[in-house]
Amino acid sequence: MDRYLFTSESVSMGHPDKVADQISDAILDHCLKADPFSRVACETLVTTDLVVIAGEVTSKADLTPGTVDRLARETIKEIGYVDPTIGFAADTCNVHSHLHTQSPDIAMGVDAGGAGDQGMMFGFACDETKTLMPLPIFLAHRLVENHARLRRSGELSFIRPDAKSQVTVEYLADGTPYRIHTIVLSTQHDRSVLVKRGDREVFSDEARQVLIDKLILPTLQAERPDLIKGPLQLVRPGMSADEIDDEAIRCHINPTGNFLVGGPHGDCGLTGRKIIVDTYGGRGRHGGGAFSGKDPTKVDRSAAYMARYIAKNIVAAKLASQCEVQLSYAIGYPDPLNIWVNTSGTTAPGVSDEQLVDLIRAHFKLTPRGIIETLNLRRPIYRETARHGHFGRELPDFTWERTDKVEVLRRALRVPARA
Repeated sequence: MDRYLFTSESVSMGHPDKVADQISDAILDHCLKADPFSRVACETLVTTDLVVIAGEVTSKADLTPGTVDRLARETIKEIGYVDPTIGFAADTCNVHSHLHTQSPDIAMGVDAGGAGDQGMMFGFACDETKTLMPLPIFLAHRLVENHARLRRSGELSFIRPDAKSQVTVEYLADGTPYRIHTIVLSTQHDRSVLVKRGDREVFSDEARQVLIDKLILPTLQAERPDLIKGPLQLVRPGMSADEIDDEAIRCHINPTGNFLVGGPHGDCGLTGRKIIVDTYGGRGRHGGGAFSGKDPTKVDRSAAYMARYIAKNIVAAKLASQCEVQLSYAIGYPDPLNIWVNTSGTTAPGVSDEQLVDLIRAHFKLTPRGIIETLNLRRPIYRETARHGHFGRELPDFTWERTDKVEVLRRALRVPARA
């Protein structure tokens, strides 16, 4: 039987790009808390002992340099960067704010209910997981989410905030997940887990095994124990493929041999540079627009949330087993220029992609104002989205993850109610 592999990655809350995303969204939340009609386009750069915040904001909120400085430092501290010796810490970094008001040319169209920018946005859902997310990105998110939990609780005291995960799933030819094939985890760490090997200090195999036993295996067991077809095997740096059991889940942990220098000191971070991590891990298309730091009049963000909401309700209603939705907009114009649906031939009997487009037009409000009202987006809910994925977490504030349109959609197509 033909099989194929598909891989997705996620990054931790302490990854430099995610640090930038969280600072931008912390400023957005601050603005929306004071003024729900704030217009925000906030970008952040982080590097060694430095945070630079810039962008366009029109808001009644206090955005004096002292307030922006406090918001940035609170976010950095909450992420876990508190040790000045690693090159980036909440109390010692320099924070520079360069925020100014939004262009009145944009405001003319947005004030009248138009989109805050042009572009195309995509949403996706499939029935591979309980949250209707693709399995590889779902597992990758859970690994970094649990990485943060174990770090903050002290159960894994040697790890630091910066980390990346990667999950490869083996699929059957019909698209059914067959097994978890490979896990990659790179995590910053302290010196307590270094061992001498020749003339070099390297990350110890004992620490790698601890990460398998306390983080990787429990995460996989909690989410998809049915796809653990063999033992988890540590692949040491330099190990040949001949030494790996064919049925084993290959675990590459800190495969370079070391990850002492990390965070913004090791790699400059920028808002919006992890758009595939933020969405579906490469499964389905991406329109190219980033989310963090943007208020909901920016359809880059709000229409992507709406497209996910639509796709998820279609799959939850069992009108298709996977669904991709595209919406596109012109700046200053309220209605979408097009609606496109692709279910890859997985629709229920008697249902077509064209019917689903008509269904979407009839049952979803797709102007920027309609999207904001439907999903209640003028609230300070965004900082949490900037870590561990914008989609696939059924949190109370993540209104785009609701499946409250299921019965309406089924009735409209005269599909029998689910048992």
